[in-house]
Amino acid sequence: MTAVAERTVRTSEEAEATSPWLIVGQGAAALAMSMGIGRFAYTPILPLMIDQAGLSRSTGATLATANYAGYLVGAVLGIVAPRLVRSTFLLRTGLLVMLATLALMPVSESVPQWFTLRFLAGVASALVFVITVSAMLARLRHHLVGWGFGGIGAGIALSGLLILLVRAESTWRVAWWSSAALALVLTVPAWWLRPEPADQPTLLQEHGDLPRTHRWFTALFTAYSLEGVGYIIAGTFLVAAIGASSPGWVGDGAWVLVGLAALPASAMWAGLGRRWSRPTLLFTALVVQAVGIALPALVGGIAAALVSAALFGATFLGAVSLVLGLGAHLQFPRAVALLTTGYGVGQIVGPLIAAPLLGSGYHLALLIGAAIVLAGAVAAATLRLRFPHRVGAMVEPSRVP
Repeated sequence: MTAVAERTVRTSEEAEATSPWLIVGQGAAALAMSMGIGRFAYTPILPLMIDQAGLSRSTGATLATANYAGYLVGAVLGIVAPRLVRSTFLLRTGLLVMLATLALMPVSESVPQWFTLRFLAGVASALVFVITVSAMLARLRHHLVGWGFGGIGAGIALSGLLILLVRAESTWRVAWWSSAALALVLTVPAWWLRPEPADQPTLLQEHGDLPRTHRWFTALFTAYSLEGVGYIIAGTFLVAAIGASSPGWVGDGAWVLVGLAALPASAMWAGLGRRWSRPTLLFTALVVQAVGIALPALVGGIAAALVSAALFGATFLGAVSLVLGLGAHLQFPRAVALLTTGYGVGQIVGPLIAAPLLGSGYHLALLIGAAIVLAGAVAAATLRLRFPHRVGAMVEPSRVP
């Protein structure tokens, strides 16, 4: 028996020994903790910090940038040291660092200390994200990976609901500590997730030379990087933008709706992939997301705010799962880490673009974010040109209908 065949047998035996739905649950918990809470709890807490801790809008954008800079560093580590992506120790360290940064945010009112904590939270969240996604892509079918991604939506919904409950009677400090307690609960199942096997056989090992996929990966990378710029403007300021023109509960309620819409979104888009090509679905998701981001800037009222939240939640995670699934399909080396890095760069650029526009409110920033997401949709549209739907089995890529 060849070495590759032996590794394939061992990997199959490991997969059989672990229920796929158990892996889904562990991965969902890790993503809910690290992303849904560790990263995105800041969005509904930001208005409380502006009202109670004297945080300015521009400083709020700076803290968001610190988190995204840390996320970029964590993603780059996944590229330069790929063994880290297969480290159980690093996964658990990332979970513990995330818990610490959440719990320590209320301890001080020092902006430099907040900056440091949000930066470290970004590093930890990126490492946990890359490790978790790589583990799920290596062990699960595409539609099950979609349910794993739903953990981010669950984390967003839970953290948003938590902030909604504590808003009336509590302070921004209690909001952070409550988020840390919720993250601790999710850490328990996430702790036992096994990273991607070190000897996971690749399609290249099994099939030999494959068609070059660089041009499609370049288009995918461009679309995802632009999505990172545009989506993070909404992801950071959507609650504050809605709250600025509506009762406070509407902004928090909209963020809960974002999470609820995101929960089944990745699985929904994966299901649609049985009928339509993933490049077409990615283009559609980005166009719909751009509409959702622009809506509160163009139309006032509670109804528009809630529709915006639903559209944003139903598409931003769907775009993530579609892109990373496409990257894995193209068999591009270290695709998850590379795409996450481009996304991370975009998330740094987004708040920097938005910060100078916040003096007169959030509307212009949201419109700019929507326009950038539309640019990402244009890049995604180019993927449809002779996209190789069966990379490992075809010499000539087929044309998308």
